[in-house]
Formats: sequence, structure tokens, C-alpha cells
Amino acid sequence: MEQGPLAMPTAQGYSPPTVTQFSVFLPQKVGQLHDLVEIFDGAECAICALSVHEASDFAVVRIVTNKAAVTRHVLRQEGLAFGEVPVLVVELSQGHTLSSLCLSLLGAELNIRFAYPLMIRPNGTPTIAMAVDDPTLAGQILRRKEFRLFGESDLPAA
Repeated sequence: MEQGPLAMPTAQGYSPPTVTQFSVFLPQKVGQLHDLVEIFDGAECAICALSVHEASDFAVVRIVTNKAAVTRHVLRQEGLAFGEVPVLVVELSQGHTLSSLCLSLLGAELNIRFAYPLMIRPNGTPTIAMAVDDPTLAGQILRRKEFRLFGESDLPAA
């Protein structure tokens, strides 16, 4: 392979933009969701997406913010148990529908583990956050199909 200033970049090693999703574990008590979202009111980040999944004794609240480092700091400071996973944030538009997104990933035999819409959307268009088996491969496929993918820096403030 050619090296130096005239070398052409290759698609190998391309990593699509991802956003960090935080899964926060909360006891199943009245007011816990309010308490969680309220801690972000004074923080220097905005919750862009939120999804709540409940079980008998606890709830898992999935959040995407526009500043993962700040979110991580806030959650640790509050002593909350949480996990992190990279998710793709994909814009849906004319010709780039949810159906065509699913079909594109199906063609590569990639599973969508979960998905939910963003509340604060770049460009004001429908946008979905989703976790897939292989975010790099999924991102490459969606880019080839001309879907627009967003990274953390693309997410607007509240």
C-alpha cells in the first residue's frame, strides 16, 4: 500500500459516529424518574433521548445526552448505578425510512437490540437511537445507503 502525503485513505478501519447511551438502574419507587431527570436540569448537558424499561423491583432508564463525559460525572457524583453502550443515532427522512433502515440491516443479518426516538433532534427531523450487534458494520452499511448518522457533537443542547 502506498504511504506518504499522496496515499489515498481506505474504507478499512472506518468507524461510524456513535453516541454513548447510559442505562441507569433505579429502584421501583414513585418519583425516581423525576429525581433522575432533575439532576440534569442544572448540569451542562441535555437529555436528548429517554426510554424507560421496568421490572418488578427496578427500572432501567436509558438516556442519551449531548455530553457523555458530563453525564458520566453527574451519575457518579449522584452514586447511581449505570452501564454504557455505544448506539447509532440515525436520521430518518424521505427515502431513508424506518422500513428501509431495517431492511438495510436485515440484509447484513444484523440484529437491532433496541431502538427509541430522540426528543431533541438535530435538524428537527425524525431521528432514532439504536443499539445493534455490530455498530461499525451497521454504520458502514447505513452510510453506503446514504443515511445520515450523528455523533455526540451533532446533538443539540436543550
